[in-house]
Amino acid sequence: MLLVTKRSGNSEPFDRNKVISGVRKACQGRPIKEDDLKMLGQRVEEDLRSRGLAEVRSEDVGKAILAPLKELDEVAYLRFASVYQNFNGLVDFQHAIDQLKSGDAAKAEAD
Repeated sequence: MLLVTKRSGNSEPFDRNKVISGVRKACQGRPIKEDDLKMLGQRVEEDLRSRGLAEVRSEDVGKAILAPLKELDEVAYLRFASVYQNFNGLVDFQHAIDQLKSGDAAKAEAD
């Protein structure tokens, strides 16, 4: 069983449905299929379990969501990251957008 340690210090079993639910909120109004959300939840769980730990922090769960969500939908990624990473204003959004753009440029150069 994989446990998640919350910020409060309490631990609870990992729940893939909680991951999907949180990501679903970031995807509202986006052309994301339910199957894609389920696949993202599975990828996050597999990533966390592959670390071989019995317990992970809730922050680790959030970090594990970011990469597959970025691949799925950049707008949903920005929405999720803005909450998860506590964006304080436009500068934080601009920084995240710049990182997305530089990642796209790196991908284009690799192709």
